[in-house]
Amino acid sequence: MKKIPYSLLLGLLCWIVGMGTAHAAEPYVPAQRMRVVIDNDFCGDPDGLFQLVHHLLSPSVEVRGIIGSHVPGGFSVRKGDNAAEVSCAKIREVLDAMGLTGKYNVYAGSPTAMTDPDTPQDSPGARFLVEEAMKATPEKPLYVVCGASLTTVASAWLMNPEIGKRIILVWIGGQEYVQAGALPYPNYAPVEYNLNLCISSARVVFNKSDIRLWQVPRNVYRQCIYSLAELQVYVAPCGKIGAYLSNSLTEMMVEMDKHNFHMGEVYILGDSPLVLFTALQTGFDPDPASSDYVVLPAPAIAEDGSYRYNHDGRSIRVYTRVDTRLLFEDFNAKLAAAASR
Repeated sequence: MKKIPYSLLLGLLCWIVGMGTAHAAEPYVPAQRMRVVIDNDFCGDPDGLFQLVHHLLSPSVEVRGIIGSHVPGGFSVRKGDNAAEVSCAKIREVLDAMGLTGKYNVYAGSPTAMTDPDTPQDSPGARFLVEEAMKATPEKPLYVVCGASLTTVASAWLMNPEIGKRIILVWIGGQEYVQAGALPYPNYAPVEYNLNLCISSARVVFNKSDIRLWQVPRNVYRQCIYSLAELQVYVAPCGKIGAYLSNSLTEMMVEMDKHNFHMGEVYILGDSPLVLFTALQTGFDPDPASSDYVVLPAPAIAEDGSYRYNHDGRSIRVYTRVDTRLLFEDFNAKLAAAASR
């Protein structure tokens, strides 16, 4: 009897198995496993728009509401505008471009920064945050993701300090920690941008509150670099929302060129770790396991925005490295999948 060559037999078996699995199963849709409130100055740098789209495309998070925050002189803000309302208008533009008009509650934060660390700035956003946080528990906290000043969060805590133990605050902001091995880059500003937007609110969150804090300081969010070549290949072709994001970033860079401030061929999407640390946590023992952090005592924030060592400071997470591969490949894939639908 003639023997069948091993390679031919193996190929035949693979063909038989392939016939039985010709029809791919439906994609697995993960269940929602965390509640999230988004707070960002969407009228400012366009990185917040990318973060918002990425969060809305992430099925494992339940976005309970979106807060539009203030920023002075944002790219979309004209003299006399209420910056928080302009941020809300930007949120609604994103929802419209994604076919999600009316699907999410949108709230305006305060149009201005806090005047001192003892006086909250009342706003629809702050009141909503208090209401939503009080539905959470320390065991099942509400994630508050903030890529802007801490005005809304600090105001909400001053209005009701009971929310502190019920939330995890993920904040993009603050300057480098030398004790964590980070050194500022050349020509750095002594006080980081988001912290400087409202120093009084940072003094509330760091110096007074009991809020669980995961901080993404400047040296870390600056790792989230996206190139214009990637923008043209992965974002611009992806339907109405891809064009909206691409145009928002391109128009900003063109405007910067007019003022002799040339951005080169990359942009820092510094708010995107807000998605990485919530939607993209691991399955077993949920945590942003592919990024690195250290646990430090919360510094005391001085009146000038600088850090002061505080031996009584509660423990906070300070991230030292973010997994940009997972972050941006997930964003690219979700945007492409949404466009194909």
